[in-house]
Amino acid sequence: MTSTISAKRTTLPPGVFCPVISLFRGSRHQEVDFDASYKFFTYLIRSGVDGLVLAGTTAEAVLLSPSERQELLGTARRAACDLGFDEYPLVAGISGQSVNETLRLAEEAREAGADFGLLLPPSYWPKAVTKDVLIDFYTEIADSFILPIVIYSFPAICNGMDMSSDVMATLAQHPNIVGVKLTCGNAGKVTRLTHEYSHEQFGVYAGSSDWLIPCLSGGGSGCVTGVANVFPKSTVKLFALWKAGQVQEAMKLQGLISLAERACKEGIAPTKFATAYFAGPEAGVTDPEAFRPRKPYKPSSQEIQDWVVEVMQPLVETERSLPDVVGQNSM
Repeated sequence: MTSTISAKRTTLPPGVFCPVISLFRGSRHQEVDFDASYKFFTYLIRSGVDGLVLAGTTAEAVLLSPSERQELLGTARRAACDLGFDEYPLVAGISGQSVNETLRLAEEAREAGADFGLLLPPSYWPKAVTKDVLIDFYTEIADSFILPIVIYSFPAICNGMDMSSDVMATLAQHPNIVGVKLTCGNAGKVTRLTHEYSHEQFGVYAGSSDWLIPCLSGGGSGCVTGVANVFPKSTVKLFALWKAGQVQEAMKLQGLISLAERACKEGIAPTKFATAYFAGPEAGVTDPEAFRPRKPYKPSSQEIQDWVVEVMQPLVETERSLPDVVGQNSM
């Protein structure tokens, strides 16, 4: 690594992080179902994912109220502690369009138990968001030291704004900016950033599991992936195989996961249906209404549902063959 900056005081652990879907009641107002959420958080943690992301894109964060965000974080922390994982990493989406809003979201997330803040760039007026604006925005949020900051690069939901590796490399020098989630899918950014920074200086994560091995082979630290809602154990197994040097086995599993990931890339509705179909029964959440997107957004059509089952079915046998991870308090 070429950078001589100090290791960050707090680092995001390597591994697989799940951006958890939000579960709702089947009422007119679709209130968040916190009992179902507790069951689902417990299922994911027992399955071995290395951390949870709350109030992210997959959680329909823009449709959640501040109090719902906070209570979901508190519920996730309770689920982790009940399993014996008192230091379990929780990452909270804190993306606001202004410094003022983002600082408020960060403070609320910290109060509710978050360990890290995942932060998109401001993008409502993209032509006004120059390189200087981006750097100043992230720097001011990081300077608050409310939470360690993970940069979130996702041009598809940010009016096409694609942060360059130069901007990220500059921000990586801040002592409170600890990593980046690359949902832009740009493997070149991985190799550039990991050449300059070690994981302890600035961790680099793929934004989906279909390029987890390319990210790891380029020096990256893991992934944050929606498919972990559906097949958490398989995704964790892929990371473990690669780290153990079992390259052929890892490549085979990467292929199966990449095929399954196609469904998640089609949007929130297919991801939630897939979770209901494959993971819901395992987690003890069987009400299909819990997995409906929040209105006005609609569930997938029957045609899409049939396609989701078809493309994900090949991974079922692998998922069912893998054991749970159990916390010390549940032994």
